[in-house]
Amino acid sequence: MKKLCLTALLYSFTFGNDLQDAIDSASSGDIIELGSGVYSGNIIINKPITIDGKDKSAIIKGDGKGDVIKITSPGVKLLNLTIENSGNSHTTIDSAISCDKANKIEIINNIIKDSLFGVNFKQCNDSKIVDNYITSKPVDLGLRGDGIRLWYSHDNIIQNNHLYKSRDMVVWYSSNNQIRKNYGEYGRYSLHFMYAGKNLVEENIFKYNSVGIFFMFSSGTTARKNQVLNSTGAFGVGIGMKDTSDFIIQDNILAYNARGLYLDQSPFQPGTTNVYEDNQILYNTVGVQFHATQHKSIFNRNDFIGNMEVAINDTPGSKIDINEWSNNYFDDYAGFDRDKDGIGDIEYKNFTYLDSLWQYYPNLRLFYGSAIMSILNFISKLAPFSEPELLITDTSPHMEPYHE
Repeated sequence: MKKLCLTALLYSFTFGNDLQDAIDSASSGDIIELGSGVYSGNIIINKPITIDGKDKSAIIKGDGKGDVIKITSPGVKLLNLTIENSGNSHTTIDSAISCDKANKIEIINNIIKDSLFGVNFKQCNDSKIVDNYITSKPVDLGLRGDGIRLWYSHDNIIQNNHLYKSRDMVVWYSSNNQIRKNYGEYGRYSLHFMYAGKNLVEENIFKYNSVGIFFMFSSGTTARKNQVLNSTGAFGVGIGMKDTSDFIIQDNILAYNARGLYLDQSPFQPGTTNVYEDNQILYNTVGVQFHATQHKSIFNRNDFIGNMEVAINDTPGSKIDINEWSNNYFDDYAGFDRDKDGIGDIEYKNFTYLDSLWQYYPNLRLFYGSAIMSILNFISKLAPFSEPELLITDTSPHMEPYHE
């Protein structure tokens, strides 16, 4: 085996040169280095080359129709660029960067703005989207495009990106992706999965989005060390689960959301279990909302602090009693610890009353804490009109929170 040390051909371009001609003239492995200026977009990259803007002062600007950059070759790298002015069509998914059936792509340290969709991967695997700032068109939330979109794309690293006022980050039919240390704000779904398995969602921060992280029809994913804050829309959720199985939700902070956890028929597959452990579920309107529960979830070592309601079950006939609760901290626990082992002497129980005003008239939560609502809430527990439903039994409640 011989080792060849080659120096890649380096093109230096200045303001106004034809970038597409340079791409067409380049050979595989070449580097096109762009100087400061504006370059015509709507380019197609069909060979493994690098385009480097060095300090983001090189602007690749589309003509307002279609994709600004379309990638159809493996091994393409887009570095340190400013990319802007895609088309406006949701039907054709007009994007700043569109990658179609190409692997080992690197999109690193770019600014993407005034583009309907940001980065659109269609069957693109083993690639990196890292350190990019992405925002959509300045239109209403529902009319924006997704900041990052993975469709049938596997084994990718999505890391350290800042999504601002885009619509969603979506992961559809995609597996074994690492989605780490991203920051998303003022979007719709900060992160939305459908039919996606065995992904890692880690150390992301999502704030002021309509919905936090939502998993649908998916299995085998781990979500850990994320912060989801202030998801307060009409369906505001920290982490939502619909028809999911074999998930681990671990060491997350879910705070100031309409719902900390929303669990819709999850686990879904018989014989599977979802595990929620070491999470901080803080100051949400509802800590955990159960819907159509049929199979067991496990809740260990979670802190429930400051939630208006610890738990709600909105589906009569749900199998709430099959869930397992152990060593969780509840700030409304009223027991003692006489042997000083850190565990309450009596079990923690959380009831909901079928005639509860909170459950059937959610808008009344606006008045939570007022004198009249406090009196009504007290009366409903003192003299309920119907048999209360037991939602949680933790036989070993922790006396102190696990986190400061």
